[in-house]
Amino acid sequence: MHIFRIPRIFPMLFPKWKWRGNSGEKAVYITFDDGPHPVITPWVIEKLAEFNAGATFFCVGENAQKFPEILQMIEEKGHKTGNHTFNHLKGWGKSAEVYVQNVKKASIHLPGNLFRPPYGRIKLSQAKKLQQLGYNIIMWSLLSCDYDPKLNRSKSLQQLIKHTQNGSIVVFHDSEKAFENLKFLLPAYLEFLKNHGFEMKALS
Repeated sequence: MHIFRIPRIFPMLFPKWKWRGNSGEKAVYITFDDGPHPVITPWVIEKLAEFNAGATFFCVGENAQKFPEILQMIEEKGHKTGNHTFNHLKGWGKSAEVYVQNVKKASIHLPGNLFRPPYGRIKLSQAKKLQQLGYNIIMWSLLSCDYDPKLNRSKSLQQLIKHTQNGSIVVFHDSEKAFENLKFLLPAYLEFLKNHGFEMKALS
């Protein structure tokens, strides 16, 4: 079972985390997790350019370390980067100290104050310490589920389109396991946003 839209109770329970952007403007915030990747991320950047779309890339620190030229490409094309831990660390089962040190390790390659927890799994103690360090915890409104090789792509696209609203934060992945789904979903979704007058912006 795929959950494409975050249940409304989550933002109510965790109001200090960012679940959507400004609902007062017709804009959508497209994000990508798990890169940068030397092949997939440039493909994504090219597709974004075709639609004059800005985006935010939540990068894994070790990937940023391996591919600094791709990280530079993201920034040169006007997109934003965020921290996604150094090695895609799952917060549950880790102490706050271990988790924060992992984020700090990634921050050597990923400066800035945007942070998204891998899998969306983070303990309140971890989030509190990161917020004390000045990080903004960025979650999402809509999830494409592109990482699942068994994904029904048409259903995913249908759900994204159905639930898109002003300020929606949408998650894709610039990773190998997501690429086949991404090649179908991303151009079609960008086309929908363009045709319906949505501005596509990076998070600030």
